[in-house]
Amino acid sequence: MPDISWFEREGRRSLNRLLPRLLPVLTGDDNDDSQHAAVFLSRLEQLFPRIFRLLYTLYGDRYDFFYFLEKILLTTARASVERSADLRALDLHRETDSAWFRSEKMMGGVCYVDLFAGNLEGIRQRIPYFKELGLTYLHLMPLFRAPEPNSDGGYAVSDYRRVNPSLGTMTQLTTLANDLRRNGISLVLDFVFNHTSDEHEWAQKALAGDEDFLDYYYTFPDRTLPDRYEATLREIFPEQAPGSFTYRPEIDRWVWTTFNNFQWDLNYTNPAVFDAMLGELLFLANRGVEVLRLDAVAFIWKRMGTPSESLPEVHQVIQAFNALARIAAPALVFKSEAIIHPDLVATYISMDECPISYNPTFMALIWEALATREVKLLRHSMSKRFGIPEGCAWVNYVRVHDDIGWSFADEDAAEVGIRGFDHRQFLNRFYTGQFPGSFANGVPFNFNPVNLDMRISGTAASLAGLEQGLNLQNETFIENAIRRILMIHSLILAAGGIPLLYFGDEIATLNDYSYQNDPGKGNDSRWVHRPRFNWNRAELRTDTATIEGRVFQSLQHMIHLRRQTSAFAELDSTSSTVFFDTQNPHVLGFLRNRQVLVLANFSDFPQTVRRGVLNAYWNVPDALTDLITNNAVKMEEGITLAPYQYVWLSPTV
Repeated sequence: MPDISWFEREGRRSLNRLLPRLLPVLTGDDNDDSQHAAVFLSRLEQLFPRIFRLLYTLYGDRYDFFYFLEKILLTTARASVERSADLRALDLHRETDSAWFRSEKMMGGVCYVDLFAGNLEGIRQRIPYFKELGLTYLHLMPLFRAPEPNSDGGYAVSDYRRVNPSLGTMTQLTTLANDLRRNGISLVLDFVFNHTSDEHEWAQKALAGDEDFLDYYYTFPDRTLPDRYEATLREIFPEQAPGSFTYRPEIDRWVWTTFNNFQWDLNYTNPAVFDAMLGELLFLANRGVEVLRLDAVAFIWKRMGTPSESLPEVHQVIQAFNALARIAAPALVFKSEAIIHPDLVATYISMDECPISYNPTFMALIWEALATREVKLLRHSMSKRFGIPEGCAWVNYVRVHDDIGWSFADEDAAEVGIRGFDHRQFLNRFYTGQFPGSFANGVPFNFNPVNLDMRISGTAASLAGLEQGLNLQNETFIENAIRRILMIHSLILAAGGIPLLYFGDEIATLNDYSYQNDPGKGNDSRWVHRPRFNWNRAELRTDTATIEGRVFQSLQHMIHLRRQTSAFAELDSTSSTVFFDTQNPHVLGFLRNRQVLVLANFSDFPQTVRRGVLNAYWNVPDALTDLITNNAVKMEEGITLAPYQYVWLSPTV
């Protein structure tokens, strides 16, 4: 591989040769915006050395490398020219305010369009509801054209440029993005870039025998190579989609299908695929999407003899997308979705790759601590892993659309005396209600009888014990469940990053078992926690005599407090949240920017934390206020928390 000086020298030469091809696109007869052309060229000059190195590393051994390099830059230039004046203005603003998503005012929500509001127009009509909650970030689950029933919840995309007709049109999506932005809410969508549906135009051309499009995917004439690859691959959905390859008689070939037999993995070793997906990415950016959740990031590059997950080329592809987007649409931010070992999750997080990332380990260990009533693994793991590169932010969540996988690191568990495999077996039994004393009503997802791996489905309320309490009509169980729901949400709101609320959790939605009667969903238990939003129950949200009102009002109050407290901003990604040992095994403690002390009791019984312990990490003021209750707190010998109580302690002004 050439050295850095070679890349710099040849990169400059290549750009000078390519500029005459780009200038007509930027300054042609139909585009007299010389000011924007100058801005584009300035960004290109700054970022091209990095782009050239990344693309050459990926594709430089191909005879047609410079042909595709030119195509990729032309794709970027055309997208920049097509960008609206409003979005260009947003680009310039975000270039001077790169910390916008690290503000204490950030609050996220996520939902399926049809299940929450029927269609895109319904979503637009619910903007007042989003503002009532304090939302600044709205993630709409996959809404592009996808075949039924084989849609995988929308993740089998058959057209990235068309909205599912039952939800609306691309024009409506663009209008919605504009309306959301005017109301201070950024639109977030999924970019499903590991695979397409087998009904996508590219796959259909491949099925017709078009060799160019056969090369868009991984296809094989027999099982020789698939068998060799499969020896080191893990099964993602062993129950409903065992194996990683699917035979297609139309072409007498085997196709790589990591997730489902109707989802064909894209072949990123082909630069034509990179260019095509860059075009789809920038098309979405030009519709007003401000954050793209990169789905299944770990799987986009394959290599024989490896698990074909998180290979170095994966990062190079994403970094190249990032750099090109920063030229054409700098307001766009990538968010990684990597539910893998925590060490690998961290590798995707950087300003040059994915500045925003889900925090799956924090989520999983919150539920782990609820089950054990002990915080040692949660505290220990977060002490090691919560810090991320400067300028970046976690997305912290209690639930999303997916299952809960116990993705903590076995080495972290061993360091606090826990055997990882055994502990996962306990957690699976606990959250499916099989462990004595369990409060949870969870549903198994994709049990693997070979390695006994399993994940858990269920709404936050059902997993926290509300369903059990209501079924038993036990007021104590109901009360504890509500306290658990609020306590775990207090953590994602107080910890550094963007809190993300799965809609329905704010009104304590329970499991919906009717999915079992739907042929298209019956074998996927994740639909148990994806019910249609109940707007009749939401009408109770102002009545604190109801469960719905109590949960909603408490969450709304915490969101408001967060927005009003600058200490909850992500001032320094490496140290703005400091977890520490409270010397009480049931109480989690962390500091926010050395200004707010957060404590949470994971126990069914009162628990005390001594002042001397807290003084070791924070110079505890004599006068404290609990922001949650606005009550003065006297910290003499220590503080005692009621069952599942949480406090945000700040010096009294």
